[in-house]
Amino acid sequence: MPEQNKNEAEEKQEHGTEEVVEDNHSEEHMDEQSENVQEEQEAEVVHPLEVELKEANDRLARTKADYDNFRRRTKEEREAQLKYKSQTLIEKLLPALDNFERALAVEPQSDEAKQLLQGMEMVYRQIEDALQNEGVTVIPTEGETFDPHLHQAVMQVEEEGYERNQIVAELQKGYQLKDRVIRHSMVKVNS
Repeated sequence: MPEQNKNEAEEKQEHGTEEVVEDNHSEEHMDEQSENVQEEQEAEVVHPLEVELKEANDRLARTKADYDNFRRRTKEEREAQLKYKSQTLIEKLLPALDNFERALAVEPQSDEAKQLLQGMEMVYRQIEDALQNEGVTVIPTEGETFDPHLHQAVMQVEEEGYERNQIVAELQKGYQLKDRVIRHSMVKVNS
């Protein structure tokens, strides 16, 4: 019997050791799992300061983009103002220019009238030169094809020798300031 007890004791020790080893492995596995869970939870839980930093960076990026857009728009508006700065003055001068042209179309009867007409022609040319220096050009009309962006048709006629939609006569000059139409040409168009 003592041998049997001895064998049983050895078996218990072996089994006990196995149980202890299994318990140790279980505890290690549980520790690893709890560490993984804790790491995942920490990864999911974002620190409030990190959230604030991200929001502040987003606001900063939007503000920077808004400021860049504002600067670009302001620059474009400033360039347009400089490009067309004289438009208002030119629009006010056009009726006076029309009156000059009407006055110059009159045939003078006396020498005094001829001298007066020469003086008016000099003033008219000076005004034309000043307008050209600012970028004002006369819109071409007679013989041109009608363009609604440049011309205003006030009459339609049936004239031989002209194609369809070709301008027959100019009734009032039109002007452009650089690439912008200031006043459309009033024209008579062949239909």
